[in-house]
Amino acid sequence: MAIRLVSPSCADVERAGVSQGYGRRMRFLIWDDSNGKLVGLLALADPVFNLAVRDQHIGWTAGDRRKRLAHVLDAYVLGAIPPYNMLLGGKLVAALVGTREIRDAFARKYAGVRGLISGEVKPAALAMVTTSSALGRSSVYNRLRLGNYRVFRSVGYTSGWGHFHIPDRLFATMRHYLKAHGHPYADNHRYGDGPNWKLRAVRECLRLLGLNRVTVPGTASSAHWLPRESTTRTSSTAAGSSLSRLSRPSADTKDTALTA
Repeated sequence: MAIRLVSPSCADVERAGVSQGYGRRMRFLIWDDSNGKLVGLLALADPVFNLAVRDQHIGWTAGDRRKRLAHVLDAYVLGAIPPYNMLLGGKLVAALVGTREIRDAFARKYAGVRGLISGEVKPAALAMVTTSSALGRSSVYNRLRLGNYRVFRSVGYTSGWGHFHIPDRLFATMRHYLKAHGHPYADNHRYGDGPNWKLRAVRECLRLLGLNRVTVPGTASSAHWLPRESTTRTSSTAAGSSLSRLSRPSADTKDTALTA
């Protein structure tokens, strides 16, 4: 099994329709060395800043989160393609998230890089990867083990608001409406301008239309985390503890160890 880091302009990934992501981002193609076929895709990016279910499980305060989130990535694309998706390929891709190849690729790419928002240079040590399944509990992460080791651990369900039910054409009209009113949210989508731009734009458009009582519901997502080796909720990334990088087997080891 081979994990290959690809550039944002990789044609194979573009044809697959993988999002560009935001902030720090790394995208990988998973190949089957036995036949040279593509198994699946994996994309990591900066995690959501405000995620209560994650922070409560770890034991983070607001200050802890601000200090430690630089050592966390979120798997926002994770899956296998046919026929591997029918052969537990999705679980295999999920199991590869914590491999040394991923950890070392992160260290190489972000060593010495200054943060766009913080302006600081922080150690390029990947300590945790989070992910979520959009429509509740996912069979991909459920009972995912390598021998006796449980790869992803459920931390509960998210709550809040969403915009997935707002079609692109309607959102484009909302942006035009905001722009006509001189509202900054019409184009306030650069990284660092604030979280959840699309949701904020939808809410502001509804407010200007006099529909400020209309809610924008979301769907509860099942949130999971993959912490460092032998971690506990309080020691992995909480304030005052030593930071340890992800330390997992290599992809070659996991190729033969996957069990469901």
